[in-house]
Amino acid sequence: MLKYFLLASLVVLSDQFTKMLVIKNIAEEQSIRVNAYFDFVHIKNPGAAFDFLSDAGGWQRYFLSILAAIASVYLIFMIKKHKNEFALALSYSLILGGALGNLYDRISLGYVTDFIFFHFSIYDYYWPVFNVADTAISIGAVILFYKLATSKE
Repeated sequence: MLKYFLLASLVVLSDQFTKMLVIKNIAEEQSIRVNAYFDFVHIKNPGAAFDFLSDAGGWQRYFLSILAAIASVYLIFMIKKHKNEFALALSYSLILGGALGNLYDRISLGYVTDFIFFHFSIYDYYWPVFNVADTAISIGAVILFYKLATSKE
């Protein structure tokens, strides 16, 4: 079971390390082009995924923080409950690490730092800017949904 909590800790540490690098090296709203499809940017996101509630006036910081804290406690319980089911425990660990990484930002800064930006200019398609925590949550959710969808129980 310890390995799952170590994984969640690794997600939090890598998320916070990359955000620290962005905050120190890229001015807010600045973009650094890597190639035609990928930029590093420095965006402050006071809302949730895809900028949901980003212009809600400030209350969303507390609401999303409480929601993430409750979800984190639940995820810890689920990791303990499914410690012998690798895919489930892995998915919960990734989601927990991502939730805690973004929760730390929200509590300490009042917003989440996003910096990974994929785009396809040919089709005028832009994926919302995200971060390492969001990536871990997404990967964990895909594993969880797959495991639950293929479960025979």
